[in-house]
Amino acid sequence: MSGINFDIRGIGLLGPGLADWASAAPLLRDPGLWRAAPTVVPAPQRLPATERRRAGPVVKASIVVADQAVAAAGLDAAELATVFASSSGEPTNCHALCAALAAPERLVSPTRFTNSVHNAPGGYWHIAVQSQQPSTSLAAFDASFGAGLLEAAALCATRQTPVLLVVCDVPFPEPLHAKRPLSDTFGLALVLVPGQRLSLTLEAETASTTCDHAALEAVRSSIPAARALPLLQALAMGAPAAVHIEGMPGMSLRVAVK
Repeated sequence: MSGINFDIRGIGLLGPGLADWASAAPLLRDPGLWRAAPTVVPAPQRLPATERRRAGPVVKASIVVADQAVAAAGLDAAELATVFASSSGEPTNCHALCAALAAPERLVSPTRFTNSVHNAPGGYWHIAVQSQQPSTSLAAFDASFGAGLLEAAALCATRQTPVLLVVCDVPFPEPLHAKRPLSDTFGLALVLVPGQRLSLTLEAETASTTCDHAALEAVRSSIPAARALPLLQALAMGAPAAVHIEGMPGMSLRVAVK
């Protein structure tokens, strides 16, 4: 396929030792300065207090990074089409629902059921910003970041309007964590706009650019959303680069930063 061209105007980031894009960019340029620390998800100020109490970790982290990216881009959140991607959705509610169904009473909380759907982050966001723009929520297991980026880039190119991409993963509680181990919470948001600085192409091969820093690579390889780290490093460097991102089986995405 021919390349899909776009630019990135705003970035939001939340991960181990990474509190936001402004403080993370220097660390990604020089990973020797980065120190791993458990991800701390701040309260999403976009949500009213009642909604903050009801929302699960994926919703909270997604809203936080989305707000960072939109603020950096200087755009009206209500005018942005969105793509939300996650490999596992809301693991905390999944665990709670499974536990409820395994109990003798089999009583499922309506609030937990509402928050268990895969498009919960997108729903919270669009209600909070009063947006009626298109929204897509998707999952592609470990390739969820690549799938989300492809969807957002294609949407941006065809509509010729900005698109907000939000990708987030959080760990499962036990016993599901033993079957699907994710090392920590990682969320990122990109505001894609029409432009020529980046070009995305699909390649019929399995390839992934890794992080040279061993500890940072451990984050990248252990959290699907963190597959974005090599691209984020390239953006932080500000120099021409080519990054391969994990795609569906037998495929990868090549992103050229011009």
